[in-house]
Amino acid sequence: MTNTNTTETLTVNRTFKSTVFIMLFEDRKNLLELYNAITGKDYADPELLEINTLENAIYMTMKNDLSFLIDGRLSLYEHQSTKNPNLPLRFLLYISRLYSKIIRDANLYGEKIVQIPAPEFIIFYNGKEKMPERQTLKLSDMYTVKKGKPKLELEATMLNISGSNNRKLKEACRTLKDYAIYTDKIRMYTESMELQEAVDRAIDECIRENVLREFLQKHRAEAREMSIFEYDQERHMQQEREAGREEGRLQMLQELIQKKLARGRSITEISEDLEEPEERIREIIGGIQSDEKEQSIE
Repeated sequence: MTNTNTTETLTVNRTFKSTVFIMLFEDRKNLLELYNAITGKDYADPELLEINTLENAIYMTMKNDLSFLIDGRLSLYEHQSTKNPNLPLRFLLYISRLYSKIIRDANLYGEKIVQIPAPEFIIFYNGKEKMPERQTLKLSDMYTVKKGKPKLELEATMLNISGSNNRKLKEACRTLKDYAIYTDKIRMYTESMELQEAVDRAIDECIRENVLREFLQKHRAEAREMSIFEYDQERHMQQEREAGREEGRLQMLQELIQKKLARGRSITEISEDLEEPEERIREIIGGIQSDEKEQSIE
């Protein structure tokens, strides 16, 4: 019973926002290697890193992947396998909470300026969707009013690490390169086999090819579980986006068909106009009539 409870606790504690990426770069040595690769620095002592990733379970919606202090900078790293244009706002929420922790003993009402570390926001993208090798996401892109210079700006750099993208960066950080190879293998194999089988094959191949070998040998079960969870989540999000697009397209067709019916167009004519099969047009008209009938009953 004790072993079972321990395993369940481990799964629960590591499932929320836990990924192989986080596990790898929670290791200070790997994280310093990544920081050096991005900045061109050559720090050798991992203890120079002061990790301050948001971990409080009460603030789960405020949890970030990795954040740390070094060299007078506060770096926030996020890993994404799906496109997310809202990351600048998420980063703003993260940095606000982190700054609150850093200056909690400072006098914000005094005459002396309070010093805070300069922030840097990096997103590592390794998703299926084709993306630029490097892209800047801005908080101001989310503003409803876009005139003039924004009074509050936050810029995040998104680095595509899938395939052959950002090869120079990956050569400078072996751990990042190996991680990218591992995830690329999983994504490739899921095209022709079940997810669990794809993950197992990727792990076996990586161990044979000396890609994350030590990590995967030591944490195989946990890495497998995380990878399956992550790719299941990615697939679910993709399905939701596709369903949303289909729903939007259906609403557009319904509106167009209603307008054409009001103008006296026949089903055959509407089918030709919209380049949709007559059976599809009849189906949509039937749905519209059914909705109208339900509304009249209510």
